[in-house]
Amino acid sequence: MKPASIRALVTGGAGGIGGAIASELLERGASVLLVDRDQAALGRSALRFARYGDRVGALAADLTSAADRQRICSDAASWRGGVNVLVNNAGINHFRMFEDQPAEQLDLALAINVQAPIHLCHGMLPQLRRQPEACILNTGSVFGAIGYPGYAVYSATKFAVRGFTEALRRELADTTVRVRYVAPRATRTGINTSAVERMNAELGVAMDPPELVAKAVCDMLVGGREEAVLGWPEKFFARVNGVLPRLVDGALRKQLPVIRRYATEPAAAPRT
Repeated sequence: MKPASIRALVTGGAGGIGGAIASELLERGASVLLVDRDQAALGRSALRFARYGDRVGALAADLTSAADRQRICSDAASWRGGVNVLVNNAGINHFRMFEDQPAEQLDLALAINVQAPIHLCHGMLPQLRRQPEACILNTGSVFGAIGYPGYAVYSATKFAVRGFTEALRRELADTTVRVRYVAPRATRTGINTSAVERMNAELGVAMDPPELVAKAVCDMLVGGREEAVLGWPEKFFARVNGVLPRLVDGALRKQLPVIRRYATEPAAAPRT
């Protein structure tokens, strides 16, 4: 797709990776409809992107609400001639050992990370199929290929997104709707607590800026790449885990004491 022809809806678009994706798309000449539950953050984004005029739209919505998801799909159908790119980027992560997580966190992760993108794809697919060109891009994680201690539920949700994307891509192979999947590694956004950042530093795990992920996403929308795992050696370990999972088991077992130490710290207040 040519950037100027892209009319993208980006969930979680008011900050983090979503905000970076919006910025990169707008810089390349695309139009972007930002969707986020944080009205204040949407307001700040509207000011930040004001120079792009009517190529930017904003919609406050709760992705866990069926009524809000229906409203998103309805608005997307009429915005600037109809959205032709859906970027399912919004996500939530609670870094905690599984047995210590409250049930409401499990439900919220499933609702936002799995149910919301699936419902949005289902609700928007009829209008996307009416477009001459269209694309769905689902944001996963390297933990959608490598189950990682402290991220059991998050890993489960991203494994689900990866499997859903693969199946949907094959299901729509003979249509004008392309389906893409991007799997970032650790990224410096508010989804990661200070404990995660300190743990990654101790383990020597690199963390990318959101702008790097945004560039990869936009390149996939413009080009033909269907799936990408970002970062090295994460890309290598994802492949190894697919064929020799016991080897990865051994490597992660050595990290387990460090992971457990940080995962059992008292939960800090969410960052913005």
